Amino acid sequence: MTSPRAARPDATRTWHPAGPVDVRRTLGALGKGPYDPAHQVAPDGATWRASRMATGAVTYRVSAARVTPAPREITVEAWGDGAEELVAEAPFLLGGADDWSDFDPRIPLVARALARHPGLRLPRQRRIFETLVPAIIEQRVPGVDAYASWRRLLRTHGEPAPGPTPVPMWVPPSAEDWRALPSWAWHRAGVDPARSRTAVAAAQRAAAIQRLVDRPYAEVAAGLRSLPGIGEWTAAEVLSRLGDPDAVSVGDYNLAKDVGWAFDGEPADDARMLEILEPWRGQRGRVIHLLYADGALRRPRRGPRLTRMDHRRR
Repeated sequence: MTSPRAARPDATRTWHPAGPVDVRRTLGALGKGPYDPAHQVAPDGATWRASRMATGAVTYRVSAARVTPAPREITVEAWGDGAEELVAEAPFLLGGADDWSDFDPRIPLVARALARHPGLRLPRQRRIFETLVPAIIEQRVPGVDAYASWRRLLRTHGEPAPGPTPVPMWVPPSAEDWRALPSWAWHRAGVDPARSRTAVAAAQRAAAIQRLVDRPYAEVAAGLRSLPGIGEWTAAEVLSRLGDPDAVSVGDYNLAKDVGWAFDGEPADDARMLEILEPWRGQRGRVIHLLYADGALRRPRRGPRLTRMDHRRR
């Protein structure tokens, strides 16, 4: 394979943010597991992603270098038909509009996390449908199984990513391709009929979903939840990747238990989690992102786990 530095990109942008940006953690919120065919971290530390813009498929490489006196210099290189569109929105994708200036950590647990991760930002991924499909695939199943299904679907039905990727990468299918995917293809990927029907129904409304992108977050959530099979958890998973600082994935199998363990020393339910997070209302999602980054939301896994089920065998 061609060296990642050998092929000239179709578009390039250098961005000097006002403060530090942790590229790997910020873009990592968009990845789906360590073997995501659309998301890779190269040995040199650069983050590579494959996506589908309105203007076409794109692969982009994001790298950061410290510059004096500027706090950081971030370089975005892009290949493919969607390259110009991608570099134009790159600062938003990297959390350039994510303002933490009025965030009050309130307690030492959160203050320590903030001090340790000053470059953490919430990305603003403007392609809502592209974010929605993997969230649907993650409904009601362990993450490891959802990530495996995502890999199978992209490698089988996605488009090879343009450019000199460090490993073979794949662009997620278009809404038209998701709509045309036969039931057996979902089955082979390990996605049960309920989730595949939800994804196909969402693909049929992809244009309407995308029109929500600049609406207030409450309207985006309401629009998503009006779709069949989309509930509070799925909407919150999407909103957190649209940059919503208050998104909380109520209904998650582990989140409430992990938050309870971090704050109370014992697992909590959703009601208790929301009670704990209430002092940060409006920025509850920031607290969750910070504590995940700091490793504070990792309780001992001694109890029963979500049952794994291979839907390809059913």
